[in-house]
Amino acid sequence: MKKFLLLIFFFLYSFSSTAHMAHYNKYSKIEMEILKDGEVIGYNYYFFKKDKNETIVTNQIKFTVKLLGATLFEIEGYGEEKYFKDKLISFNSKTRQNKKEKFVNLKLNKEINKFEIKGSSYSGKASTDNIVGNWWNHKILQSSSQISPISGSIKEQVVTFIGKEKLELYGNSYDVEHFKLTSKDMSIPKNKRLNFDIWFDKKHALIMKVTYSRMGDWEYRVKNFE
Repeated sequence: MKKFLLLIFFFLYSFSSTAHMAHYNKYSKIEMEILKDGEVIGYNYYFFKKDKNETIVTNQIKFTVKLLGATLFEIEGYGEEKYFKDKLISFNSKTRQNKKEKFVNLKLNKEINKFEIKGSSYSGKASTDNIVGNWWNHKILQSSSQISPISGSIKEQVVTFIGKEKLELYGNSYDVEHFKLTSKDMSIPKNKRLNFDIWFDKKHALIMKVTYSRMGDWEYRVKNFE
């Protein structure tokens, strides 16, 4: 039992010690392709800009699902996260989902150390322990809850370590750790629950691949980073 607890401790310590914005200073861009049922339908790009202690991460996402030439579902959005050192100080996004406008305006209230959120699905205060649910940030694997980057809603989550694997992407091989991320509250309607498989590359501090099933099989995967 003692050896088991020590293994858990070393795993958690080594993982949490990588969770710093400084690890993203070497990146200017992360490009992810979005696939549905094996077909590329769009992209999710992240751009990084650093000025002294401030880091700005911008996010562009766009995809379209079609059937027999008719558009069934589409999303196009833009977001911007601002960090001072390792602390998130603001997040703003605008998203058009099937011609419906969604948004998030989040800022850190330093006096009470809480996020103040105005979103299309939620408005109110939130703990700074929450993380914006974007796939560039591996801290999502350490958080107990996340804020939707599209609507501002907050969902509690459970992250389970599955095991170490080899992942092949675009002719490259990566040593990754496989995690399962699910909703803590299983009474949430199935179509709104969190249910993701995530592959994390500790060497590059990047989430390399994300999959889930919802009216088909979806996949986000890193095509390029620089």
